[in-house]
Amino acid sequence: MGLRDGRWNQPSPMRQPREVKKDDYALCPFCRTPLSKSNDEYIKRLNKLVENGNAFAYTSLGEHYDRGSCGFLQDKENAVKLYLKAGELGCSDGYNNLAISYKTGDGVAMNMKKAKHFYELSALNGNVAARHNLGCLEGNNGNTFRAIKHFIIAARAGHNISLDEVKVDFMRGFVSKDVYEDTLRAYQKRMDEMKSDMREKAVTDLS
Repeated sequence: MGLRDGRWNQPSPMRQPREVKKDDYALCPFCRTPLSKSNDEYIKRLNKLVENGNAFAYTSLGEHYDRGSCGFLQDKENAVKLYLKAGELGCSDGYNNLAISYKTGDGVAMNMKKAKHFYELSALNGNVAARHNLGCLEGNNGNTFRAIKHFIIAARAGHNISLDEVKVDFMRGFVSKDVYEDTLRAYQKRMDEMKSDMREKAVTDLS
């Protein structure tokens, strides 16, 4: 089994950068203080976090350079360097974004071997999107059952697109009924856990 109508061509996207709104009083995911009321204040805080070695801040800064958002001039080569640093500091999103850059040749020479390597590093650090992307790479390389294993792991961790892939494989006879049903149960359990976590977080933020 090979490529499925191009559905394995596109990796799970990078996290969309959040534009700061004037009246946004949610808490900053980095320091738990009210979010900045202007892009200037946001950039100042972000740069400070980067100076302090915050891995997630490195990823966010890389994403801004990648897209040219929040007042940053687009600089994809710099974005790649920031993603690498973020990954080295422990942010799995950094490695996933870096893998996407190598897969697409965006800001760096296209290199599928390096793309797979950084997807693997990201997935080993618990990044579900990277696990899905590994499945896509294996599927495009004709390694159907390796791809299915990655999709099952990602689906059980709550990745809905991976769950769709497992469903397709079940309908085509590559996944047993028991495995598919078990994956569905694990996916739903994870969704319930995430909803519960969100409710607890909302209560905490309001207290």
